[in-house]
Amino acid sequence: MTITINDMMSKTLQTIQEAASVQEAANKMKEKDVSSLVVVDNQNKPQGIITERDIVRKACINDTSTSAVTLRDIMSSPVITIDSAESASKAVDMMLQHNVRHLLVVDKPKDSKPIGVITPLDIRSEEYTDDALRDSIEELSSYYR
Repeated sequence: MTITINDMMSKTLQTIQEAASVQEAANKMKEKDVSSLVVVDNQNKPQGIITERDIVRKACINDTSTSAVTLRDIMSSPVITIDSAESASKAVDMMLQHNVRHLLVVDKPKDSKPIGVITPLDIRSEEYTDDALRDSIEELSSYYR
């Protein structure tokens, strides 16, 4: 049996409106114990992703008031998606290609409804990876230090 993204992804998917402030996002991340939120528009369509790293690098480090900056201003966009039936190696390739650590998981490539998020930490588990894939994950991890 081939292990797919669906087997590894985090199915806890939290969203937040793009007009919300960075402070609201940080509070929600803490409350929900997640490191990223899917940023949605008024129709709940994904517009981007906001991560702890985005908050630190795009708001805090610039000494910006976190209550005055909206997520629309600092979110990572466009959203990079991956089909839930894809492999871990495909996810790592996409992360490296697009210079991201979070991929939004969808059921079908043309379906924009997200069902989860996949990160290098989700893929890192020994049961999912072979030596070559672990090497790629290490490369991805070291790239973002």
